[in-house]
Amino acid sequence: MPEGDTVWRTAHRLHTALAGHVLTRSDLRVPRFATADLTGRAVLDVIPRGKHLLTRFEGGLTLHSHLRMDGSWQVYATGERWRGGPDHQIRAILGTADHTAVGYRLPVLELIRTAEERNVVGHLGPDLLGPDWDPEEAVRRLTADPSRTLGEALLDQRNLAGIGNVYKSELAFLAAVTPWLPVGELAPGVPERLVATARRLLDANKDRPDRRTTTYPRSRERLYVYGRERRPCPRCGAPIRKAELGDRVTYWCAGCQKGPSDAPTPTD
Repeated sequence: MPEGDTVWRTAHRLHTALAGHVLTRSDLRVPRFATADLTGRAVLDVIPRGKHLLTRFEGGLTLHSHLRMDGSWQVYATGERWRGGPDHQIRAILGTADHTAVGYRLPVLELIRTAEERNVVGHLGPDLLGPDWDPEEAVRRLTADPSRTLGEALLDQRNLAGIGNVYKSELAFLAAVTPWLPVGELAPGVPERLVATARRLLDANKDRPDRRTTTYPRSRERLYVYGRERRPCPRCGAPIRKAELGDRVTYWCAGCQKGPSDAPTPTD
């Protein structure tokens, strides 16, 4: 599932291509909105809200979309061949004189009134890359349920919006605790550092497609633990492990990340 930095970059790309221009083509390929026609309306802006995208049009309408696991928005110049997938996967087409934005495999696509955007994103916590960012509120929400595991609390978009599976694993590694540790057992100051690190990492990666969390000089590794099962931990050398946490995969180092683990002992 795309994380907040990827969604921010998608919104920026869409905004650059569409904002300030009038739609010359509009096609929403979902039954509920198949007859809706946005042609002739100017695109006002495209903004990210956590992992949600809000495309606003004049006249008080907003197209709300969410990429989930497989969705994507692609932008093409007029006359350029579309390459995002077969036609039957297209869920939305928004075209101007110069560019066409094509939404592929979008599991969430709905046309709402701009005044009612809160109905679809109002439940989200402070947005790590948004103007509403509030680190103190993010810490309060993250630690509100002391019995909840750190991994679950980080992934809950009602706590802080924008963290996905990659950052969940990387943040737990940087805090030197396992994702199964209850947030109530974090040492004093750790929740604040986790929230600050999350903000720093997403902000640093929002403008680049190749996400990096590592800071080692000349390192070829872009991530500390995610996707590195059985490879050596960059901190202690122990093999990185992989297991399920809820319905998500997680990666961690059993050598230097302290705390419980629900994962089975690895066998050769």
